[in-house]
Amino acid sequence: MSNFKDNDMQAVIGWILRIGVLLSMSVIFIGGVIYLYRHGHIPADYHTFKGVPDFVTTAPALINGIFTLRGRAIIQAGIVLLIATPIIRVVFSAVGFVLEKDYLYTGITLLVLFIILASMLSGHAG
Repeated sequence: MSNFKDNDMQAVIGWILRIGVLLSMSVIFIGGVIYLYRHGHIPADYHTFKGVPDFVTTAPALINGIFTLRGRAIIQAGIVLLIATPIIRVVFSAVGFVLEKDYLYTGITLLVLFIILASMLSGHAG
């Protein structure tokens, strides 16, 4: 793909970021509406700590919660999508650098992606 230029890569990455944020905002909004519709009339009890429900802690439970239209699961999916957006941006940056045949920046971008994924999987930050 010899016609692929730096401006094209920047435009694609910009659209990825815009679409990711707008999509995650929409998912979170829909989940919030569903949650408020079902639980908005219940008064908050701040004296008892209830913790995080089971259906938002694991991927299969989250997917099941989305399909059963649980508001908190849909909100959690929107947050996961928002977190995934910059990671997808890094992946597309690497693809763009490969298409430009800029192997130094491809290596740097893949190193950044490796660090992000290792940090996510290990649970350690900073």
